[in-house]
Amino acid sequence: MTVPTADVSATALPTVVIGAGPIGLAAAAHLVERGIEPLVLEAGPRAASAVREWSHVRLFSTWSELVDPAAEKLLAPTGWTAPDGAAYPSGGDWAERCLQPLADALGSRVRYGARVTGVSRLGRDRVVDADRAAQPFTVHLALADGTEERITARAVIDASGTWTGPGPIGADGLPALGERAATERISYRVPDLDDPAVRSRYAGRRTAVIGSGASAFTALAYLAGLAEDVPGTHVVWILRRGISGSTFGGGTADQLPARGALGLAAKEAVDDGHADAVTGFRTTAVEGFGDQLVLVAEDGRRLDPVDEVIALTGFRPDTGVLSELRLNLDERLQAPVELAPLIDPNQHSCGTVYPHGAKELAHPEQDVYVVGMKSYGRAPTFLAMTGYEQVRSVAAALAGDREAAERVELTLPETGVCGGAGLFDDPDAAAGESGESGGGGCCTAPATTPAPVTAPAASRTLQIGAPSGCC
Repeated sequence: MTVPTADVSATALPTVVIGAGPIGLAAAAHLVERGIEPLVLEAGPRAASAVREWSHVRLFSTWSELVDPAAEKLLAPTGWTAPDGAAYPSGGDWAERCLQPLADALGSRVRYGARVTGVSRLGRDRVVDADRAAQPFTVHLALADGTEERITARAVIDASGTWTGPGPIGADGLPALGERAATERISYRVPDLDDPAVRSRYAGRRTAVIGSGASAFTALAYLAGLAEDVPGTHVVWILRRGISGSTFGGGTADQLPARGALGLAAKEAVDDGHADAVTGFRTTAVEGFGDQLVLVAEDGRRLDPVDEVIALTGFRPDTGVLSELRLNLDERLQAPVELAPLIDPNQHSCGTVYPHGAKELAHPEQDVYVVGMKSYGRAPTFLAMTGYEQVRSVAAALAGDREAAERVELTLPETGVCGGAGLFDDPDAAAGESGESGGGGCCTAPATTPAPVTAPAASRTLQIGAPSGCC
C-alpha cells in the first residue's frame, strides 16, 4: 500500500486518468504532450476493455475520426502505421490497431487490473472546507490480486465511460416488474451473431428489440440477416414513440454516411417483413409465459410471447467513485451543469451540440474532470471526436494554458439523429415532427412508410409464472 505524506509537492504527483479506453488514452497522450505525467488506471487486463466487448460491431465513424492527433504523434516514433482514414473499423479493429498500441507506447503510465473504488481530497471528505484546494487527491484502488492501494494525484480525469450502466427495459427509468427475474433471456448488448452460441440463441426464434438508436438499428440489421438464413427468425421492434420521418435517422443526408446507413438497414428490416414495429409501447412489466416472455405496456397492451429480449435503451453514468468530491451535475442528464444545456436531447441533435472543453466540464472541486461518454450523462449524442476535443482542452487547462483550453478546434458533422428522451419520447408528437414543436424538423430524413404495428393481445389471459432462468 502506498501511504501519501502531507508534504508531497503537487507538481511531482501524476494526473490520474480513470479508464484506458479511447478518451482516457487520448487524455494521457495530450498530458504527455503538455509535459504532465499521467497515470492511467484500467480495471481490465488490457486497454479498451469495454470496446473489446463490442468488438464485432462496426463503427459509423472512419479511422480519420477515431485517431486522436496527440495519440498519433505519440505512436509515430514506434513505427505504427495509420490505417486507411476512409475505412470503417470494427470495435475489435479499433482496440487492436490503435488503442492497444497507444497504451503500449504509454508504457508504465498505464496500469491494468487497477479498479478505482473512490476519489477524495487527502484528509478531507466532501464536507470539509479547511485548506481543501491545497490538498492532493487521494485515489483508492482494488487490485486484481485482491489487495488495495491508495495513491495521490495532482488532478483526476474520469474517462471510465458508461458501458457498465445499460438502461433498463422499464420506460420510467427503473427495471420493469419481472425484468430482474428474466435476466437469462434479456441481453443489453448488440448480439455477436458470428459466435455460434449467440447465433443459436436467436436463430429461428422470436426476439424483441427495445430501443431507437444506432445500437437498436444495428441489432435489427443483424437479426434481419439471420432471418434470411434461418426460417422462423423474427424481430419485434419496440419503440416508445411513433413512426415518423425521423425514426430511422438522417439516411443519405447524414454527414456520417455509415450512421445513416444503419437507419436505412433498420427500415429495410421492417419493409422486408423481418421485423414488426410496435409503437408508443412503454414497457412496465415482463411476465413469464411457459418458456417465453410477455412484455406489458403501461396502457395495458400485451405483446405476443417472445423467446428473447434485447434491450438497447442507452447507458447512464455511475458517479459513485466520485461521491466524496464536490461535483455540480445537472439534475436530469447527470452531466456537468455547464455542459448539460449544450447536449440536452430535448433540444439538441443533428450537429447542434456545440464543441466544448474544460470550461464546460469544470466542477466546484478544482482539477477534477469527467470526460468522454460519462461526461454526457444520459445524453445519447456523444462522438469520439467530441471526447478528443474535451481532453485536448482539459490538458491545456491543467497546463495553465487558458487560451488553448478555451479555443474551439472541432467542427461536428450533422448527426442525423432526431430523437432522444423527453419531448421526443412522446408517441403523440410523431405527427408534428416537422417543426420545432415536435423537435424532429432539424434533420432531412428519408421518406418512410409506416411500419406494421403488432396488434395487442388484450383479450388473452396469460399465466404468470417464473420465467426460465452496455457503449
